[in-house]
Amino acid sequence: MHEMILILDFGSQYTQLIARRVRELNIYCEIHPWNKCPELTPNIKGVILSGSPFSVRDEDSPKPDLSKIKGNMPLLGVCFGAQYMANNFGGEVLPSTIREYGRANLSFVDQSNVLTKGMSDDSQVWMSHGDTIKSIPDNFTVIASTKDVKYAGYKIEGEETFGIQFHPEVYHSVEGQVLLKNYLVDVCGCAQDWTPNAFVEETVQKIKDQIGDDKVILGLSGGVDSSVAAVLLHKAIGANLQCIFVDNGLLRKNEFSSVLESYKGMGLNVKGVNAADKFYAELNGVSDPEAKRKAIGKVFIDVFDEESKLVENARWLGQGTIYPDVIESVSATGGPSATIKSHHNVGGLPDYMKLKVIEPLRLLFKDEVRRIGKSLDIDPNILGRHPFPGPGLGIRILGDVTAEKVKVLQEVDHIFISSLKEDGLYDDVWQAGAIFLPIQSVGVMGDERTYENAVALRAVSSTDGMTADWCHLPYDFLAKVSNKIINQVKGINRVTYDISSKPPATIEWE
Repeated sequence: MHEMILILDFGSQYTQLIARRVRELNIYCEIHPWNKCPELTPNIKGVILSGSPFSVRDEDSPKPDLSKIKGNMPLLGVCFGAQYMANNFGGEVLPSTIREYGRANLSFVDQSNVLTKGMSDDSQVWMSHGDTIKSIPDNFTVIASTKDVKYAGYKIEGEETFGIQFHPEVYHSVEGQVLLKNYLVDVCGCAQDWTPNAFVEETVQKIKDQIGDDKVILGLSGGVDSSVAAVLLHKAIGANLQCIFVDNGLLRKNEFSSVLESYKGMGLNVKGVNAADKFYAELNGVSDPEAKRKAIGKVFIDVFDEESKLVENARWLGQGTIYPDVIESVSATGGPSATIKSHHNVGGLPDYMKLKVIEPLRLLFKDEVRRIGKSLDIDPNILGRHPFPGPGLGIRILGDVTAEKVKVLQEVDHIFISSLKEDGLYDDVWQAGAIFLPIQSVGVMGDERTYENAVALRAVSSTDGMTADWCHLPYDFLAKVSNKIINQVKGINRVTYDISSKPPATIEWE
């Protein structure tokens, strides 16, 4: 088993960022619920306790049993984790008189301490807490402070146990990665050898052990996630992988044929299935976003159930599920995080479908998937393709979905994406698309009044899909695209540009 760091989640929205920062240092980590701690196997090199929306003073707040961890292996508590240890082992945590939220600067750093060495005395950090540590036990030593928070960092004497009040995982903590590297490398002794090649080698072996001689069917979309999953599976089981590309009637213009063409020469068994009519029938009259996602997911499963019966000895359904899909659909850890939106490829299969699920990318972020794909020598055009939602244009049409609306949106989207490529802007954008709005507006064409549909264009920059900023595309480019859409797409007389970031908005509108 590869060495790893265990992250115990108390429900913080920053927990996934901790995992991201650990992995950026080429160290594998896993997130588990605080109340479902896995067996402490020898490959676990250290533990990190996350923040939490709870207060340690709340009666129903998490109360982890750290008896097997604390003092026996390296332990780092972040925010709530630090407060819990201080409060639980003899100190005191009280409501803050001055609530620190946002940027703060350290006023003291113990340069001789292994955790904080190399950090500046005035290093900017990110705070997010309503409580503060008012006192610490006698065997706790202060290693960092701000002008308002004396106990911004501490170490327990005689143990490799540390607590910090700030969030090193957030980019605004300028030297947060210095602190994390100190902990992971110098305290935990991690080798920093979790690389794309190591992931491929370990995952291929795991797939072989799990699948044996069974056959796997996998849904291809032409996107990064399903492509990398397919190549990984193919590397492990070869011809026992049957890939299926479903035309759900919600794809981009000409996508069905172009995707099938792109997989030629990759050695994959690929079958195209046209099921557009089934999806349209299920979506008829459905306008609620969650209901649409579930309807699309239902037909997706039905189609694969039918296709699996045509593949002798098919016992597994391969999926390109990645970490953000899991996080947004359900709590990634079984903790208190709320469902933001359902993803069609998350949550298992219905009982009637006799396939087991295999998801080789389930714990990877999007940028990690691309690095894995590069190590597998996958076509850069596939790896560089913008993310495209599984439900396709169905969740980019606000309100009910019809074939007519899909056709209009396909044309709008084609003009937008093609223009980004023509102007050399495509690779500067992480994801882009068009949204069909459920409104009509007055316009003038050829000296005549029109009352037609409006669309919104969306383009964002991101690294992992967890957060995103809207792209500041040039005004002359937007003007050109707007003019093309209104002149070339019948039924559209107004084009808008979405300038919302995530959070508070999501990347997709539904």
